[in-house]
Amino acid sequence: MPTTAPSPKLSASLEQGGAPTHALGDVAASDSTLRRFLHGLPGVDTVGLEARAASLGTRSIKTTAKAYAIDLAISMVDLTTLEGADTPGKVRALGAKAVHPDPTDSATPSTAAVCVYPDMVATAKEAVADSGVKVASVATAFPAGRAALDVKLADVRDAVAAGADEIDMVIDRGAFLAGKYMKVYDEIVAVKEASGAARLKVIFETGELSTYDNIRRASWLGMLAGADFIKTSTGKVAVNATPANTLLMLEAVRDFRAQTGVQVGVKPAGGIRTTKDAIKFLVLVNETAGDDWLDNHWFRFGASSLLNDLLMQRQKLATGRYSGPDYVTVD
Repeated sequence: MPTTAPSPKLSASLEQGGAPTHALGDVAASDSTLRRFLHGLPGVDTVGLEARAASLGTRSIKTTAKAYAIDLAISMVDLTTLEGADTPGKVRALGAKAVHPDPTDSATPSTAAVCVYPDMVATAKEAVADSGVKVASVATAFPAGRAALDVKLADVRDAVAAGADEIDMVIDRGAFLAGKYMKVYDEIVAVKEASGAARLKVIFETGELSTYDNIRRASWLGMLAGADFIKTSTGKVAVNATPANTLLMLEAVRDFRAQTGVQVGVKPAGGIRTTKDAIKFLVLVNETAGDDWLDNHWFRFGASSLLNDLLMQRQKLATGRYSGPDYVTVD
């Protein structure tokens, strides 16, 4: 079911062939109109949401379909290292792995991107060269987001100047939870502008938003402000991506496109470690948003350890033998 109905202004704009962003701009014309829109979204049926996510997670995929799903999942990974101990050597090795995840099998697809801190962007860019693998960079005082806006924007501009193709920003959860929706909206708009041609992923840190209603509101807020992707988590808190919160965000992007014609991607991040987990999420995508999102331009996994399990399962399908962790690189 749609999470909201089009406003009369939005419906008229679409019928007349006008740009949906004009009507969306009206939604965010003031703090009061934005609050009214977000709090006008229907409440989330917690039991129904979790039951559907659990039901879809029981789907079984075998043989040829499983091989396809594994390759698709590999191509959707944002191979990530976001540690204080990151070194240029580690980032170069990660970039090489992103380009050729399995050096023994050239048919293995590359990952979608390498995700690093801004000071490592230039190193990552050099490592992936002209392979087609993107370089994503976390910014805006990741992971807490506790910094002045000018500091956040400087963080973004540094990453873009170093060659980042994508920016992963964090919202100010404190402002959001305090109901300061326009402040969050304006920051996303400003970061989008500072990102230039780089695609913008907006991280909600769903584990800190407390309720599914808040996750739904954050999803619409991010999309209204111009997010190219909405992303669950930083991977730095106890609760990260779950089937239920990802399902909720997939419903939001589906309904947003139905009403505006604008497609937005989804990135679950943190806690997705096995091939079985990844396939469950792909089923969620297929059954909720549809085929148009089954592409790494519109769906990503934020992960570090997931890729190794995908490679081991891929090798098992190809050879009939489970190679084990000694046959893949340790990140």
